[in-house]
Amino acid sequence: MEKISVIIPVYNVGQYLRKCLDSVITQTYSNLEILLINDGSTDDSGRICDEYATNDCRIRVFHKLNGGVSSAKNVGLENMTGRYVGFVDSDDWIQSDMYEILYKTLTENHCHISVASYYKVSDTDSVPMTNRTPIPIGIIETKEMLLYPLQRDNYMGFCGYLCNKLFLADVFLKNGLRFDEDINYGEDVLLFTRAVLAGKCRGSYIDKPLYHYYQRTDSIAHSESIKVKADILTAYKKKEELFDKNGYGDISYWARGFYCHHASVIAEIASKNNDVNTLQSMRSKIREHLDDYVRTNADFPEKYERMYCLLDG
Repeated sequence: MEKISVIIPVYNVGQYLRKCLDSVITQTYSNLEILLINDGSTDDSGRICDEYATNDCRIRVFHKLNGGVSSAKNVGLENMTGRYVGFVDSDDWIQSDMYEILYKTLTENHCHISVASYYKVSDTDSVPMTNRTPIPIGIIETKEMLLYPLQRDNYMGFCGYLCNKLFLADVFLKNGLRFDEDINYGEDVLLFTRAVLAGKCRGSYIDKPLYHYYQRTDSIAHSESIKVKADILTAYKKKEELFDKNGYGDISYWARGFYCHHASVIAEIASKNNDVNTLQSMRSKIREHLDDYVRTNADFPEKYERMYCLLDG
């Protein structure tokens, strides 16, 4: 049982944190190093972290000034000592055998990353994310590791998040990989791409939901702040550049398609707020990449019909 480092950024999640930590400390895979990074919380989150550390010697707590989720996760990467590393968001929770299954899958297949499906959880239900197209058992090659998160309608259970995955820590350590601290929404999808490319990573997939992704109404993902949402445009533009730079220019249109989608989300917020300048800017970005969006959503005409309505509205 080699050590797994589990990085958990914490910020004002006092009402959710105990459930998260209880699910981690009771894992059937017990050789864990649990890194809690309290990112300047103003509620009781920091006290809860210290309480759990007092009762479990595997927990290390880092208190820092608020700098955003990317800077918090970087503290974890800089202090981890495990051979493997996973990430858990502090308002989510995991199945008791998640790391045992991910570790077994990764080591048996001699790959860099193992991936499990997940549940999308709201206050009223919990829905397992399933793939329309089955992912073959065994090794997933590098190109498919890059494509599956972008072909989301077919591979919803894979996704580009880090939290439903286990990584060989050397993928980050040997390549000096860190989260971009200027990006706090979309930081996961960008670092996942960098990791797969830098490590020429191959992976394996477990068709079983093991992670519970809680959809908080006040989370960054549900924010209607245009400033917050703009981060993900930067993330997908950088993904496109990484594909082109590393010999995957033939699939970079998938990143442009997602860029177009997120520009449309910002356009809708701008329209609702009567923010004419931002609306026109986003419409311009949509037009620039509309062909890529249509190409990546050829089987879903209702999606690009929405785009046409947004441009004509």
